[in-house]
Amino acid sequence: MLKCRTAWKKLAPLARASSTVCRQNVRRTGLTNGRIPALVPAAHMSTGPAGGGGGENRLYFALVGAAFVATGIYAYRTVKGDKQRYQERIDEISSRPSKATESDPEPPVEAVPALPKVPSHTPYLLIGGGTASFAAARSIRARDPNAKVLIVTDEPDLPYMRPPLSKELWFSDDPSVTDTLRFKQWNGKERSIYFQPASFYISPEELDSAENGGVAVLTGKKVVHMDVRGNKVKLDDETEISYDKCLIATGGVPRNLQVIERAGDEVMKRTTLFRKIEDFKALDKVSRNIQSVTIIGGGFLGSELACALGRRSNESDLEVIQMFPEKGNMGKVLPEYLSNWTTAKVKREGVKVIAEALVKSVTCKDDKLEIQLKDGRLVKTDHIVAAVGLEPNVDLAKSAGLEVDSDFGGYRVNAELQARSNIWVAGDAACFYDIRLGRRRVEHHDHAVVSGRLAGENMTGANKPYWHQSMFWSDLGPDVGYEAIGIVDSSLPTVGVFAKATAKDTPKAATEESGTGIRSESETEDTAVSPVASSLPAPVVQQNKDDYGKGVIFYLRDKVVVGIILWNVFNRMPIARKIIKDGEEHADLNEVAKLFNIHED
Repeated sequence: MLKCRTAWKKLAPLARASSTVCRQNVRRTGLTNGRIPALVPAAHMSTGPAGGGGGENRLYFALVGAAFVATGIYAYRTVKGDKQRYQERIDEISSRPSKATESDPEPPVEAVPALPKVPSHTPYLLIGGGTASFAAARSIRARDPNAKVLIVTDEPDLPYMRPPLSKELWFSDDPSVTDTLRFKQWNGKERSIYFQPASFYISPEELDSAENGGVAVLTGKKVVHMDVRGNKVKLDDETEISYDKCLIATGGVPRNLQVIERAGDEVMKRTTLFRKIEDFKALDKVSRNIQSVTIIGGGFLGSELACALGRRSNESDLEVIQMFPEKGNMGKVLPEYLSNWTTAKVKREGVKVIAEALVKSVTCKDDKLEIQLKDGRLVKTDHIVAAVGLEPNVDLAKSAGLEVDSDFGGYRVNAELQARSNIWVAGDAACFYDIRLGRRRVEHHDHAVVSGRLAGENMTGANKPYWHQSMFWSDLGPDVGYEAIGIVDSSLPTVGVFAKATAKDTPKAATEESGTGIRSESETEDTAVSPVASSLPAPVVQQNKDDYGKGVIFYLRDKVVVGIILWNVFNRMPIARKIIKDGEEHADLNEVAKLFNIHED
């Protein structure tokens, strides 16, 4: 008995502790069916020799077992009681009468469309949904077939090409062209303005789980902040996306005249800044419901839209006016004699051209816009199209800490189009170092294709410099067009070599021969190694004739050709590219012109 009492004094505290442990375990595990787990802590087991201390062991098991049984009964009753009370509560709620009756039914719950799930991380993030971004995405996937690419664009549309907005779309015979956005190229083949149909892309919510990767486009979202150190961006809805590598291809925004911006809301409502699909649709609709439209600007866009709307004026009573401060159309690009010829061509398209026009003020009076020029002339019109240039979109420069070039604008990048170690820039927004012509910024479709493709390659580790001279082109309808490369500035000395044009020397004939309407996409794949000169006599340099059927215009800097325009001469751009790349002085440009075979029929 003495041993038993001594054992009890020693083991009682342990039994009470075991009981506490058991209750805690019961509450945590939620006992069911009243079963008690056989918990026997090893620290409480007898460590005596086998066959010895049997009485202590038996007493220990009896005490601890009793504690566990008591605790188990308590826990079982508690759980059972809770379960019964819970069921009674559910039954009471279920028996309540519904608030809705047959005469006053509950209104149906409207389905809220689910917002697209935005991936929190993407290996490749492309900011901007234009040509440069699409070219980069295609290039990334070509080098990394399983790459996951996310394009974020503030436009509601999938990536599309912009040139047809001021060219072929206006010449379409399809009355539903603003809906289909399909057009016939000059070669007669039909295509969509979109690079690829919607089926080409995967949805943003599928990007994370896509086994073979893909390209997803997040439309209607704008990147408003970049955390370069944290490798993440913030959208305008506060969503954050992290990335491994990022491309900025934000393009540009159309400039406006300050006199128009200051003129008030009524004038702004009647002014189009032409850049996007929605601008094309709006101008198409407006031009069918007004009597007069005025295009301000004599550059590529302004002249193309003037010719397009001029063609429409021949079929309606629409008055089309074009005004600009230069002496002639595209006066900043073409030498004066060719600019004058182009102006005459635009006039023949039904356009009233007002040259050397500086806008002083714009007002709205008697339901008309009145454009007061600085020389006293007054022009009345119903609508204005401001085509006065493009401002590179560098909104992210401040938050990202990226350098903006003070001379040319745009993000300043190196020859590999890098702004930072994991950030590249392509397209209109890139101010890049041209290893042949120095630092530049280019605002043309082909440059967006070439620079986007190179940026995509370098994002996958190519480390290539930008050496390719991109080209650009402009068509004044299907009959007159030109392609240009390098620095084409009318302030530079120029030499023009011309020949008589034939029926095949038009944009329409050129695209019929090449099979493509977007000429840059085929031209950028070609190279010229050793062009063969024509055996025909060299054409004569012409600068004063009234008819310039086809020819080559060379732009010189320090006697070296830095720019070339091929006037109604097509499919010869690789030759022009090589001449600029070589950077040699030429004693006789007549001999150089022979390389383009402009005298061949």
